[in-house]
Order: sequence, then C-alpha cells, then structure tokens
Amino acid sequence: MRLTTDNKFKKLIVIGDRVLIRPAKPNERTDTGLYLPPGVGEREKVQQGYVIKTGPGYAIPLPVEEETWKSSEEQVKYVPLQAKEGDLAIFLLSGATEVLYENDKYYIVPQSAILMLEREEEM
Repeated sequence: MRLTTDNKFKKLIVIGDRVLIRPAKPNERTDTGLYLPPGVGEREKVQQGYVIKTGPGYAIPLPVEEETWKSSEEQVKYVPLQAKEGDLAIFLLSGATEVLYENDKYYIVPQSAILMLEREEEM
C-alpha cells in the first residue's frame, strides 16, 4: 500500500527510526488443514506485515561549535532507514507497539526490531 495524497496516512508523522507496519493477514489454517482459533497467530514471537510509513531515520548530532557567523537554525541531518513503503517486513513482536488507528490494527516498530525486508524491485 503506497502513501497517496488522498489516503488516511497522509497526516501521520512517524518519528525517528520507527516504522508503521500493517500486519499481514494470518493463515486461518495449518498446512495440514486444521482451522486455527482467532488470536493464535498473534502470539507468535515473529510477525510480518507491510511497511506503510517510515520515520526520517537516525539523527546525526551537530557539532557543538559556538561560532557567531553560523546561523542558529541549522537543519538536523538523518541517516535514512533501510525500510521503504511497500516492503514486507518480518519483525520481532516483542519490540513492536500495537496501535489502533481508525479501527485498524498497526504496529510501530523500531528499525532494530526488523529482522528482514522483502522488496519488489523493478529491474
């Protein structure tokens, strides 16, 4: 799901090294065909979902030099995150924070809790 001008995520701002993830639909059956009760897949230690929005990244500290000729409003610089919108992320549930936004469940996950990303790259 990409961020567009008319969707509901336009007004959300993700802070720092955090990533907003929409959980993927869990399997309702096992490989052998048994139906699972609701909530079984949510108790797993590792979850997967799609990256909806990312924060700017890790802030780089500014030098502490006090020089009068420099402007006092220097821009903060960031090291960007590896996760991008639309990636499938596999992440540790223990590092995630579950939130409800407009009656849908999402996870806010620090990049350090993401184990792997799958990206559809166009060649």
